[in-house]
Amino acid sequence: MTEYTTVSIPKDLAERVEETIEGTSFTSTSDLVRFLLRSIVIQHQREGQLTEAEFTEIADQLRDLGYLK
Repeated sequence: MTEYTTVSIPKDLAERVEETIEGTSFTSTSDLVRFLLRSIVIQHQREGQLTEAEFTEIADQLRDLGYLK
């Protein structure tokens, strides 16, 4: 059985995420966060280390989704 932990995000961000995932295959904020984190971890594991450009690209994508300011 998989164990889980809780990650807290501001309510206004959670509301923005809910609006963002409407009409997508993501059923919850947790689904999207798991997908994003898994994608980052997999990319990091494949390449051994993220380059500055890759980190910037990921940060830009998270910013566009409202996760970063």
